[in-house]
Amino acid sequence: MTNYEKAVVLWQRRNITNDAELAEALNGHSIAFAYHSGKIENEQITYHDTREIFEHDGVTSYTGDLRTLFEIRNAKEANELFLVSFNERRPIDESLVKAFQYKLTQNTYDTRRYQLGERPGEYKLHDYVTGKEEIGAAPEDVAEEIAELLFELQDISDDKVLTAAAYFHAKFENIHPFADGNGRTGRLLMNYLLVLHNHPPIVIHEEDRRTYFEALEAWDSAQDLAPLITFLKEQTAKTWQKQIERADKKD
Repeated sequence: MTNYEKAVVLWQRRNITNDAELAEALNGHSIAFAYHSGKIENEQITYHDTREIFEHDGVTSYTGDLRTLFEIRNAKEANELFLVSFNERRPIDESLVKAFQYKLTQNTYDTRRYQLGERPGEYKLHDYVTGKEEIGAAPEDVAEEIAELLFELQDISDDKVLTAAAYFHAKFENIHPFADGNGRTGRLLMNYLLVLHNHPPIVIHEEDRRTYFEALEAWDSAQDLAPLITFLKEQTAKTWQKQIERADKKD
């Protein structure tokens, strides 16, 4: 059995049914997810500041950029929405996509975007291409493309959810529906999809960002999902390595 398979088995043994059980299972991992997901896009984010905000709702002796502080605080609020949504078994629809993005980006849009009419929680009004392939749907096509993507997520079986999650994440980043926060929103929604289907959530570690971006680019350039699926399996094993090691010792 691979470490990826062990991580899935250990998660499924928990038989998580509500937000309290999910919060307990994610003890420590919610902070790690917020830290790594944020740092992929903002080098100023630190684990220390993230932990202080998650555990104490504030930081001491902070001298960094105020936007960074908002981003960390937003990640905490988005995590709370994640737990509540799981408890309600809220489906991934347009309103939830926008709600996650709003939580993650409120009070962080820069002046230029704000002057252009962009707002957290709303699809982009202008073009913002990204990545080597300069991907991104035209603003007028975003709503339709997201609707099509969400329709494709219906009736997913638990045993196919990793492939579905990889597909969702690759397509979401390719559409690039918002003026900002697409990566953080896509990673959070991917994990929400995973836990809805009894799969452990994944920390995409910031030190592995190059491989992560290359996997996303494989989809952008050739619609090749295999590199991203392989990467997500590796990151799953890495995320839950300590739990796997403890289980191996018991066995």
